[in-house]
Amino acid sequence: MGFPAEFLWGGASAANQNEGAYNEGGKGLSIQDVMPRGVKGYVTDAPTEDNLKLIGTDFYHKYKQDISLLAELNIKVYRFSIAWTRIFPTGIEVAPNEEGLKFYDNLIDECIKHGIEPLITLSHYETPLYLAKKYDGWRNRKMIEHYYKFVEVCLGRYHTKVKYWLTFNEINISLISPLLAAGVLTDKKKISMSERYQIAHHMLVASAMVTKLAHDIHPQLKIGCMVAASAKYPMTCNPMDVREAEMQKQEVDFFTHIHCKGKYPYYTKRLFKKYDVELDTIDSDFDILKNTVDFISFSYYNSKTVALDETKYEQSEGNLLRGLKNPYVEYSEYGYPIDPTGLYLTLHEYYDKYQLPLFVAENGLGQKDVIEIDEDGNPTIDDQYRIDFLKEHLSAIRLAVDDGVDVFGYTMWGIIDLVSAASAEMEKRYGLVYVDRDNDGQGTLARTRKKSFFWFKKVISTNGTDLEK
Repeated sequence: MGFPAEFLWGGASAANQNEGAYNEGGKGLSIQDVMPRGVKGYVTDAPTEDNLKLIGTDFYHKYKQDISLLAELNIKVYRFSIAWTRIFPTGIEVAPNEEGLKFYDNLIDECIKHGIEPLITLSHYETPLYLAKKYDGWRNRKMIEHYYKFVEVCLGRYHTKVKYWLTFNEINISLISPLLAAGVLTDKKKISMSERYQIAHHMLVASAMVTKLAHDIHPQLKIGCMVAASAKYPMTCNPMDVREAEMQKQEVDFFTHIHCKGKYPYYTKRLFKKYDVELDTIDSDFDILKNTVDFISFSYYNSKTVALDETKYEQSEGNLLRGLKNPYVEYSEYGYPIDPTGLYLTLHEYYDKYQLPLFVAENGLGQKDVIEIDEDGNPTIDDQYRIDFLKEHLSAIRLAVDDGVDVFGYTMWGIIDLVSAASAEMEKRYGLVYVDRDNDGQGTLARTRKKSFFWFKKVISTNGTDLEK
């Protein structure tokens, strides 16, 4: 069987990691402009020269060149985000910034010119800094109206050209990193789990409001949720470890369930009792939540192994969903578990529970690529490790599709190198295209096709029937 004939092959990026031009075109500051070390670092009073995201990979000026490279790959879909502060520089303006809108006019038109379907993430980890300071981000219900105004402008402007939309990037990360996902400037150690679920409630209501708005504007628009996903394994067959894995799985599925079923899941009672949660809500919230999404999208980088008593075991690295060291999987240079079977299981689990189409919105391998010069004096990057990673994960998707799971698209993360979200460095690269910039911000920003570029082009041209190395 293999991949569906109309499968959407593509790549993904985020405005805060590739656009740069942080102070051009009328753009205001976002939280990313004062996070020079990423989520693992600190927040500065103002933008500093050591923040690589201020320039990113200069996509703002080089988008035509980059879209041309994506077209050369024959990709079908490009997932990117709209920078909120390009449209409303502080978030409270009455009228949008026309120069910012024009940039996305041009970007969308450039995609369409090359036969590439845009998939837009409306909020991708870049809350306006003004709103973060004024309200402490999504802790305050007032954020809903400002976000809604921003989205209303975007949907109104682009709905005739863009079919696929995501409301928030990895919305469930609001529980783990309130700063990154929800623009909360207060130290997360001072934010209780009860407060984090309140933050999540505000975002979930906003997401449902936007879903309704989109469907009211045009019923053909497709709105998806976006969560950070990770298969959860018990470290042992001890029933308490198995139970712990199931409990942690529910905390991630909490967000997907609300998006797909339009109500809080049955296990909310247990969760809220565990964390002493008492939500501050209004009656209309629960009617709004009934506006459900059209598809489920998620990121998948690694699986997570858990135990009731984690002190007995070695901790693993990984993305924000990290767990214990699993002796049965391989690990990347950065210590991430490499587990394509976990992706296969995640696809099955989501489809079994919700029976909605699935879209793998992020998946990829961060490594330090080495650039070499061949005998003709041309730069080359042999990233066979990335090919191996992608091959194994795409094979897992194909197997799930063969089983009957409805998967309609895949956008590999950072298809052209960009600045890391977690650490704000350049050397941790995900792309099929190398961007000449180092961790000190030095480099020409020249683009070089890696070995994986040509492999992925072949995969797309055969619709995934040829995944060989």
